[in-house]
Amino acid sequence: MLNSSLSATRSHSLPSTPTPTLSPLSSTSFLSLSSPSPSSVSCLLPSSSSSSFSKKLTSLSVSQLARPNDPRKQRSLKVKCSQREPLKVMISGAPASGKGTQCEMISQKFGLVHISTGDLLRAEVSAGTDIGNKAKEYMNSGRLVPDEIVTSMVTARLSLKDAKEKGWLLDGYPRSLEQAKSLEKLKIRPDVYIMLDVPDEILIDRCVGRRLDPVTGRIYHEKNFPPETEEIKARLVTRPDDTEEKVKARLQIYKQNSEAVLPIYSDILRKVNGNRTKEVVFNEIDLLLSHVLNEKEKAAKSELSTKTTTTQANMVSSSKDNWRGIPTRLNNIPHSREIREYFYDDVLQAIQRAVNNGKTRLKVEINIPELNPEMDVYRIGTLMELVRVLALSFADDGKRIKVCVQGSMGEGALAGMPLQLAGSRTILEYMDWGDDGALGTFVKIGSIGAKEVEEQDDMFILVAPQNAVGNCIIGDLKAMTDAAGSRPVILINPKLKDVPGSSGIMQTMGRQERLEYAASFEICYLFRLLYYAGTQYPIMAALRMCYPYPYELYKRVDEAAGKEKYVLLTTFEERPSGDEINNAFEGKPRSQEKKPLGIWGFLSGIL
Repeated sequence: MLNSSLSATRSHSLPSTPTPTLSPLSSTSFLSLSSPSPSSVSCLLPSSSSSSFSKKLTSLSVSQLARPNDPRKQRSLKVKCSQREPLKVMISGAPASGKGTQCEMISQKFGLVHISTGDLLRAEVSAGTDIGNKAKEYMNSGRLVPDEIVTSMVTARLSLKDAKEKGWLLDGYPRSLEQAKSLEKLKIRPDVYIMLDVPDEILIDRCVGRRLDPVTGRIYHEKNFPPETEEIKARLVTRPDDTEEKVKARLQIYKQNSEAVLPIYSDILRKVNGNRTKEVVFNEIDLLLSHVLNEKEKAAKSELSTKTTTTQANMVSSSKDNWRGIPTRLNNIPHSREIREYFYDDVLQAIQRAVNNGKTRLKVEINIPELNPEMDVYRIGTLMELVRVLALSFADDGKRIKVCVQGSMGEGALAGMPLQLAGSRTILEYMDWGDDGALGTFVKIGSIGAKEVEEQDDMFILVAPQNAVGNCIIGDLKAMTDAAGSRPVILINPKLKDVPGSSGIMQTMGRQERLEYAASFEICYLFRLLYYAGTQYPIMAALRMCYPYPYELYKRVDEAAGKEKYVLLTTFEERPSGDEINNAFEGKPRSQEKKPLGIWGFLSGIL
């Protein structure tokens, strides 16, 4: 009988560590994933080359993972957009959200052409153009300028040479669904849509507290920016539009317009907390736009490279026979960088496909030796490395990721946390997350629970959530997924089976309810090595599943000169049982129907 659970012993580690080979066997691409726990002081915590936030893989000790204490140097150089792929940005914000200040800072840093419809209208009217004269007629009669006139002005400005070469920043436009649709028809679309998010009460206070100096035209605020002298204070006036009633009306109009426009740009929408100092807000926008610009430049280089190598690529077979297959020598510890990167990439692709297909409750189960906490070769560094690759890869797409590790559970003698997770959060915080400011901006580290879910979070990666004796994580986990709503929650190597309870702690939800909840997470990736029951060496087979492909059963075959390969035996649409795996391994035909057993089998036989 094959044993699908890996056991803890070093006896399976081979004395020599030859360079791993890869077997070209399957016609389907698969993915793998793993979840480790704490073991040794020295942890492997390299970065994946698949992420622009990451660095090359290196073997590091925990002490080497700490960041330098020196603050990050402020960048003062102006970013020059590529003439081939200039940056295109739309920004939206309610009155008093600080949008004008941010537009000025963005234009100065990135060299973008700042386009405001108000400025365009005044310029066209002043110049006496046909569009300006038409707009003037509506303005003089107190009517709103029609969408088609405003859109004509915007598109005309965007077609000018400076906007095409330098890129553009469209300020507060489009303001209606029709305006957005008009731009879409003209194939005018930004790379990113930034929305400054500020609570209503803060916006109202900013407006109501504003005061205008009629002499200098300077704007002050009663609390936030008071006048320098009593003389200036005495002559300050309140603008007619800055009453609480009128501000609330303007906010309501803004909300209606933004809600109508957002569906058009939901895939490129990035909300930024505007209730901070202008420097802090701009720092986040700076990181976001720099990332978008880098991605555009990489895409342009990739396109050029693809065109250059098209002839050569056509000469190479594009069939899936070129897939490298399952890595071999998986019993050699530690795993090579090639093997680790292989599994990290497999897991990432599986999760990406599942998330793109709308899946929101996912789990990964990967049990290669370094990611199997039942073995004494388990490495927490490999688990942390996997989590970092996943988080940074999604952060590269502009998503905000919350990486969550459960904290201490229980009280008194029952207080504590699973040994597998001890120190894992500290390791995550001290890991090298790159020099692009990903940690703290696009990636945040937290615990498991509803209070960890914030509005700006796009996705949650939970590191090996598990129940412990007397303590159940299910309650906190369910509260968190309820708060997350439709946002993806990915569990990496979870252990959610019931374990013995104490003092009724495990009984808060009811066993059946807990089991049903744990089963609600869909497996998007699974990899498990199979041995003969009671043994840990040699590897006999491997079970693999990578969303959306079926479960695949591979047999390990020895070859000459000490080499090996994995041969595909069969596939399963659903996760196979132990009997199904053994029958396939022994070459027995798969029965179409399961025959009833026991007394029910006897009765059905005679009836």
